[in-house]
Amino acid sequence: MTNSRPLRLAIVDDYAVVVAGVASFLAAEAIDVVETGASQAVVSDVDVVLYDTFGQVEGRGIDLQDFVRESDAQVVVYSWNVQPEMVRDAVAHGARGYLSKVLTGPQIVAALRRVVAGEVVVLTGDDETSVGGDGDWPGRSIGLSPREAEVVALIAQGLSNKDIAARAYLSVNTVKTYIRTAYGKIGVASRSQAVIWALDHGFKPDTLRTVDPALVLRSPR
Repeated sequence: MTNSRPLRLAIVDDYAVVVAGVASFLAAEAIDVVETGASQAVVSDVDVVLYDTFGQVEGRGIDLQDFVRESDAQVVVYSWNVQPEMVRDAVAHGARGYLSKVLTGPQIVAALRRVVAGEVVVLTGDDETSVGGDGDWPGRSIGLSPREAEVVALIAQGLSNKDIAARAYLSVNTVKTYIRTAYGKIGVASRSQAVIWALDHGFKPDTLRTVDPALVLRSPR
């Protein structure tokens, strides 16, 4: 691939609002978003699979390598969570890049092109808890930060505080702080109320896949 044509990208996440936000943000850059969908193998001929980690439960779905079976595409993780342990685990499991969501569009494009050129690129940005970044997430419209929204998403999927802490590489006390502030913003007082609220406000994982019909799907090797 050369810089003469747009980079072809698939976005993978279980939440339609997250995928739409990322696609909208990248539309102004030199990127063709040709496929979006939930955590399932990509079928288009793309250069990079951008794996958004919002609300993902470790061990559920498919491994990073499974996104690009029988393909030369590279997997790049796109996350608010830039804990060193999580970055190391992602790279160890096949990711060729790990990008913070605080990065600008040009920074992301440059990083993705470096990945396609053969580098492993890790750019963790300045502050993974930033609420001023691009993209979208469930609950943003009522003031939930990315971390608060992710904790609510994991609660809605049935995880305990201990499980959430392990998944997000946070202390249990930090998880409790996010829960307390999130509950205040969404107006609930208990976990059961939080689950009901979440399922009514876009926190139920989606299974929708969209593919550009003009593209030829990848043939099995």
